[in-house]
Parts: sequence; C-alpha cells; structure tokens
Amino acid sequence: MAGTWAKAAALADFAGHDTLAVTVAGRKLGLFHVGDQFFAIDNICTHGQAMLSEGVLEDEVIECPLHAGLFDVRTGRALGAPALRDVASYPVRIDGEAIMVLLPEAAD
Repeated sequence: MAGTWAKAAALADFAGHDTLAVTVAGRKLGLFHVGDQFFAIDNICTHGQAMLSEGVLEDEVIECPLHAGLFDVRTGRALGAPALRDVASYPVRIDGEAIMVLLPEAAD
C-alpha cells in the first residue's frame, strides 16, 4: 500500500484511555487501543455524523454514540443497521513512543 507514515499521537496520550480523536493531515481519525494493539479508522460515523471515538469500545467494536451503530475498529467494517457503510481503516505502527498511521497518497 503506497502512502506516507504520519505521527498521529504518542503512547502517553492513551494513559487511562482506550479511544482518542486526532486530526492527521486534515483527516479526522479515531485511534483505538485494544489489548496490546492500536487501530485507526475514520472518526465520523457513516450514518449520523457522530465522532466514533466518543462511543463505547468493547473488545474490537466501537458503538457510535449517536444511534448505536457498530464498527469493527480493526477493519472499519459496519456491523449492522443503522450503520450500513464502512469507514476507512489505516495501518498503524509504533515507532518509539509515537503512534504512526499510514495515510494513502493523495489523488491527483
């Protein structure tokens, strides 16, 4: 996958939290800490324009705070009504204390 790695947050930003809203290169992302892994998806619900990072995270599933749509934070997949469209997901890696997200190349 072509793209650019960009710093999204620091590991310390997750102290006491399992979700985090960030903006990276103009993209509103939700970062999620599940077990010993981090995941990044678009932070805006495809159903109701709510911030997914403000929802309830249970295992790998985030519940939208507006209408309870469910998304898999590993893949961005919508898991049923009312959310029927997936959100984009982004590869994540840890570089020292930084959480890095792979952003796709901009279309020409």
